[in-house]
Amino acid sequence: MVAPFDWRLEGVLRDPVPVDAIPDIGENQQIVFTEWAGRSPQDVEDQITYPLTVSLMGIPGVKTIRSYSQFGFSMVYLIFEDGVDFYWSRTRVLEFLNGLPARELPEGVKPTLGPDATALGQVFWYTLEGVDRGRQPDPGDGTCTN
Repeated sequence: MVAPFDWRLEGVLRDPVPVDAIPDIGENQQIVFTEWAGRSPQDVEDQITYPLTVSLMGIPGVKTIRSYSQFGFSMVYLIFEDGVDFYWSRTRVLEFLNGLPARELPEGVKPTLGPDATALGQVFWYTLEGVDRGRQPDPGDGTCTN
């Protein structure tokens, strides 16, 4: 038996074990989101999704491109080869988006890069801990007199 944290238990070795609750086994994926309110999926496909997909194919290290056109928006997923750095791929996508010719997309349409997250997503674990008037930890049982 091993205690993975700094627990002081008799008869149990205290040897920290690396803990990764949710290993990220997903591929390096970048998402380009473009909104064009009030347009049909066919209009979005023809005037936004297809031109963006063709333009983004030139980014080095791209393995696959998947795209979806919905009412009023487009999403283009770029999946990169194994070994391509996550932040390097984000930078290349931003460079391509910033370098798009002005007439490539309809007027007023601006594609944006998705959040800085992997396909698995980001999960934040946190606790809220209160203190009483004496700056002592509040047990959280309703007995705090603040």
